[in-house]
Amino acid sequence: MERTIKLVLIFCAVIFSSSAFCAEQIMVQPLSSLNATQTINVNRETTQPAVSPTVPQMIPFEKCTKKYMIPVDKLYFLALASINANKFFIDEIQSKNGYILFRAANRNFMVSVSKVDAKSAIIKVVPADNNYFFPLGVLTNFYKYIDLNLNTQIENLG
Repeated sequence: MERTIKLVLIFCAVIFSSSAFCAEQIMVQPLSSLNATQTINVNRETTQPAVSPTVPQMIPFEKCTKKYMIPVDKLYFLALASINANKFFIDEIQSKNGYILFRAANRNFMVSVSKVDAKSAIIKVVPADNNYFFPLGVLTNFYKYIDLNLNTQIENLG
């Protein structure tokens, strides 16, 4: 009797685990159109667990640099505005050299804005202590503000 129960439990565990993880396609019914179905391909090898942007993790250097097709002075002002909008604390501003030191997530960061040519510039947001183990949300929020405000005109308020 015990062997039969164990066999049934093992059989159910194998069936449910293999059907959950080995599915190649999942049928999803969207709320907007209840009659239409959508097929989503799931590849087991490339699926990675979602990591929260607030959890510290190793960040590759490629995510810290980004090139924009705007003049260097506009990108510098957008970087300042992004730091201010994300409520990061500014420690130092060097407009002549094009870098800004700020604090976020209990870490010190340096933003460097450099001219590539007349119509493009590159920006780097790197940790000041060269330790790339920090929350990804610092970079995503910083770059998201710049991406959303690329077409905003710079105004002189003084």
